[in-house]
Amino acid sequence: MWDDHKLLNMIANVLFALAALLAAWGGLKLVVESPLFPLRTIRIEGDLGHVRRADVVAALQGRLAGTFFNMDIASVQGLFEAVPWVRRAEVRRLWPDRLEVRMEEHVPLARWGQPEEGRLVNTFGEVFSVAYREADAGIAALPVFSGPAGTALEVARSYAAFRSILAPIALEPRIVMLSPRFSWQLKLSNGMAVQLGRETEKDRVAERLTRFAAIYPQSLAPLSRRLDYVDLRYPNGLALRVPGMKEAVTASAKPAAAKPAGAEKNSSGRKPDRKAVPKPDPKAGLQTAPQTERKESA
Repeated sequence: MWDDHKLLNMIANVLFALAALLAAWGGLKLVVESPLFPLRTIRIEGDLGHVRRADVVAALQGRLAGTFFNMDIASVQGLFEAVPWVRRAEVRRLWPDRLEVRMEEHVPLARWGQPEEGRLVNTFGEVFSVAYREADAGIAALPVFSGPAGTALEVARSYAAFRSILAPIALEPRIVMLSPRFSWQLKLSNGMAVQLGRETEKDRVAERLTRFAAIYPQSLAPLSRRLDYVDLRYPNGLALRVPGMKEAVTASAKPAAAKPAGAEKNSSGRKPDRKAVPKPDPKAGLQTAPQTERKESA
């Protein structure tokens, strides 16, 4: 074998190649881990209104490790996304010694649950936690959502639909509640509680609210007394509660001219048959039916 020059040359070439690869790997490792290439600057970009510099510094303090070449970008991204109010962060290296971070901030749509929980819902229907006070600018003006875990997106979408339906009558939902039994209840900007009940294929919640919005300007808004509760779970009518009023009052479920308070007769001149008005499902709502009601017949 030692007399075979071709074989010896081939072995020598392989050894030289391995030596070159080891030298290159060692040099690369030396460069990557060398303190000659530290990260000196972090540049943050984005339309930020709530993120504070102190929160960013606190999140990064003592947690950034590595040089420009070997820093774990994924872990750095996670550190930035843990900063309060940050929804998403994108991190990239900029030669020779900088990190560029583009942050997207949560845009709050509503408060979620109880104030002491410190949770908000963003415009993507995602729940996030931040430390805030009820007096914080803009927070107190947000509507309040509540519902079972995992329903924030559904509640946010329903809020948008409810708000669109109520806009023509100059009302808006201030509280939107979805019960554990998936029954909807609203509290409007005029203080009225609206019981919508559960969604069904034959009678959708949005359709019930649309019927209410259609009769409200002519039949309900002109009333001299404030309404504090309306139950829309009836298929062809609704029930009302007026503070201090003991008499039951009926009106048409279709848009019509307002009738004097206390009017008992319908368009046929006969008193309405209250027994014919179907009762709501007592299990569907967040509240029991009020004792003093105002009912409407079809």
